[in-house]
Amino acid sequence: MAEKTYKIAWLPGDGIGVDVLDATKIVLDKLQLNAEYLHGDIGWEFWQKEGDAFPARTIELLKNVDAAMFGAITSKPVKAAEQELVPELQGKGLIYRSPIVRMRQMFDLYICLRPCKAYAGNLLNYKDDVDIVVFRENTEDLYSGVEFNPVPQELAEMLTRLSKPFAAFKDVPLNELAISSKIVTRQGSERIIRAAFEFARKNNRKKVTVVHKANVVRATEGMFLDIAKEIHQEYPEIEMDDANVDAICMWLLKNPKNYDVIVATNMFGDIISDLVAQMVGGLGFGCSGNIGLKLGVFEPSHGSAPKYAGQYKVNPIATVLSAKMMLDWLGETEKGARLEKAVAEVIKEGKIRTYDMGGSNTTLELGEAIAAKL
Repeated sequence: MAEKTYKIAWLPGDGIGVDVLDATKIVLDKLQLNAEYLHGDIGWEFWQKEGDAFPARTIELLKNVDAAMFGAITSKPVKAAEQELVPELQGKGLIYRSPIVRMRQMFDLYICLRPCKAYAGNLLNYKDDVDIVVFRENTEDLYSGVEFNPVPQELAEMLTRLSKPFAAFKDVPLNELAISSKIVTRQGSERIIRAAFEFARKNNRKKVTVVHKANVVRATEGMFLDIAKEIHQEYPEIEMDDANVDAICMWLLKNPKNYDVIVATNMFGDIISDLVAQMVGGLGFGCSGNIGLKLGVFEPSHGSAPKYAGQYKVNPIATVLSAKMMLDWLGETEKGARLEKAVAEVIKEGKIRTYDMGGSNTTLELGEAIAAKL
């Protein structure tokens, strides 16, 4: 039986996205993954040229691939984006939205999976025994995109009638009022929480910690916590605890060994995963997977760092480890294990290091060093 040829969408995006994906391609080629890599246009450049950072042709590409590797995205506030449109596109009512957020919602990539693991020999480790996996809900919450500025008159009138707290703002001019909607659903909560417990069961993890702010944000965060308590009953062998998002930022730094798997709503999960990534060396080590039922899109959790674009000086390990996640998701677990072992060996030796690791090697040299261990 012929070996399957995977179709992998290759989405460099902005800034250093090109640099880190170039290094990752060196590693995947050495692994001899049987794949066809298909370039996709995405990012700030296409917003400026076409008024769309996530063109229809890229959406169609993603409908017909097995997985995707994604580099990085430049995101700017709406007003800054409007000012940087090409003249032909100005005045057309276009609003910039992050293409990765749109992608997550369009393809229902409801799991944002972010493993944060300290590798031996990494001088940037906060502590050498950190091994925490963060599950972040990826389609709802404050990133839903339901926002108003200025606030429509009919919405203000309705909220004044229905909400006593909102009534305090009834005399604020509508053009001086902004609303961002925090939307949490039972379905969205159930599936991300269940995914965290299933991962814990499958990988012999002992505890799931639910991060929330239910004591203040009672409706949405309260529902998330209540659903977690319900689902926990199906996993009696796994311990569950919960913590307010502000408190866990303190406890993670004080006692990281107390945490194993963390699950949270979208924005809190975003914040917590960056904190934990810093504990294992920073965003240069922060791998990430956006996973749905039919598609997985894998990316470093860092931004586009435009000032370093094309200099090939940044750390590609986050992207290489994201490729390891992609291999696992495709079922190529043996190749994924080999890749992670090679990364660990290069970090432990400490001979090839980019500037953030205290060295002077290039992005591609670090990719080549990892490939040489395969």
